[in-house]
Amino acid sequence: MQEKLWTISQRRALVVLCLVLSVYIGVRYFFNRRYVSNPQPLTPDSAQALQDKIDPNTADAATLSVLPLIGEKRAADIVAYREQYIREHQGRVAFEELDDLERVKGIGPSTLSQMKPYLMFPATNPATQRSVSK
Repeated sequence: MQEKLWTISQRRALVVLCLVLSVYIGVRYFFNRRYVSNPQPLTPDSAQALQDKIDPNTADAATLSVLPLIGEKRAADIVAYREQYIREHQGRVAFEELDDLERVKGIGPSTLSQMKPYLMFPATNPATQRSVSK
């Protein structure tokens, strides 16, 4: 007579455990259907939601994180760099032009080219532009 590897009660417990695990995975999949393409798209889904251009000198991290190729961590890095720069330079504006963002770790020329259409700076911000009389 051959010995059985699992007893009847162990088999039942294993079947119940597999069913519970399958239901859990099915529920997680149903409520979290997110497809991640490979390669990632250059503009995130939420980029179209931007109605106005963003000034990186005043925007918070949540607003900056919707920019193309900028996630929550890099947005937080931009805000941290900006606050440190303002402290060290007696309130001067941290980002006067697009290239100034390269001083933030992780932002390079390709990232800047993707972000450019969504950003404005003090010189292009109508609220801070000075009128020039001739």
